[in-house]
Amino acid sequence: MAKISTDPKKIEEILSRGVAEVIEKDHLRSALLSGRKLRVKLGIDPTSPNIHLGRTVVLRKLRAFQDLGHQIIFIIGDFTGIIGDTSDKESERPMLSEKDIKVNMKDYFKQAFKILNPKKTETYHNSKWLSKIGFLELARIANLFGLHEFESREVIARRMKEGKRVSYLELMYPLFQGYDSVKVRADVELGGTDQRFNLLTGRHIQPLYKQRPQDILMTELLEGTDGRKMSSSYGNVINITDEANDMFGKVMALDDRLMEHYFVLGTNLSTVDIADVLRQSPKDAKMRLAREITALYHGTREAEQAEAEFSNVFSRGGKPADIPVISLGAPSMALVDLLIATKLAPSKSEARRLIEQGAVRVNDFVKKNNYLVDIYSGKDTLIQVGPRKFVKISQ
Repeated sequence: MAKISTDPKKIEEILSRGVAEVIEKDHLRSALLSGRKLRVKLGIDPTSPNIHLGRTVVLRKLRAFQDLGHQIIFIIGDFTGIIGDTSDKESERPMLSEKDIKVNMKDYFKQAFKILNPKKTETYHNSKWLSKIGFLELARIANLFGLHEFESREVIARRMKEGKRVSYLELMYPLFQGYDSVKVRADVELGGTDQRFNLLTGRHIQPLYKQRPQDILMTELLEGTDGRKMSSSYGNVINITDEANDMFGKVMALDDRLMEHYFVLGTNLSTVDIADVLRQSPKDAKMRLAREITALYHGTREAEQAEAEFSNVFSRGGKPADIPVISLGAPSMALVDLLIATKLAPSKSEARRLIEQGAVRVNDFVKKNNYLVDIYSGKDTLIQVGPRKFVKISQ
């Protein structure tokens, strides 16, 4: 049986680094110092196919518990994912289909195991028990709560005040998440601050099943590329599945004010090392940040190659070494249509916006109108959108 580490310094770092709130902190600290093996739970709904850096914050915290020797439990919410958690949403989230969830979660364990040790991780899909729960059981759980408790949630209260629809299904979501804690007999549950109500629900349900209420550790939320909370719904994510060059570039494009938070939540550097790095110039500090994050998910060699590529393209005005090459059937095409055809823009409205902003270059010339591009004019056509996206159209 593996020995549980009770190193006070490591325990204090778990309880403080990137942590917004712990319930009950003194009890959890004592439990960690006792040497007793704790069951530490984290559930993630596969509402998109990729795990982004925002979700790695709590996954990395789960790994910290694992490194101390505790039993970690990682749950893919294939049942709860269909319903959708609206804890931080201003409107009701449409239900996803079982097919969508199945597609989204295809590589979830594989992605999570970039952070967790698979040999020491207990894994589940929560449909295993939630798809079998009966009305009587659900009624017993629901009877623990009053409508006023759900109404007291800030987002729910605001939506109701504005006359927006709040479905019964939304009210039931926390019950399902809480029941997960019962089924895995969680001693501790991890989550972001946006999960506070759901996490507390688990504490409230467990005594019904003669279990001690779980302790809760809530991590801070990581900002996305636009400064808002990182979320797939906002499209402001850095996915751990992003190619090394793309990941490096996205980190380099972050606002300088986010660097310290990214170092604390997204890297393994000590607080002392972080302070030293942040004394450097913003450019050098951000290069270090991008290298550290990219290395975590792609390895040191690829991170160094991505850094060299970034320096070539952005610092020296060069071009990437691996520009995608495609062929198109038409001899000419309107620039808006060309951006759609090459997948450099997701829609015509976005393509027009990029053109108007001067973000589109054709053969190194900025194009600010939807002109007709002569694709096959005797040489390859290079299309560039922003600083990082390139496509070469070959004859």
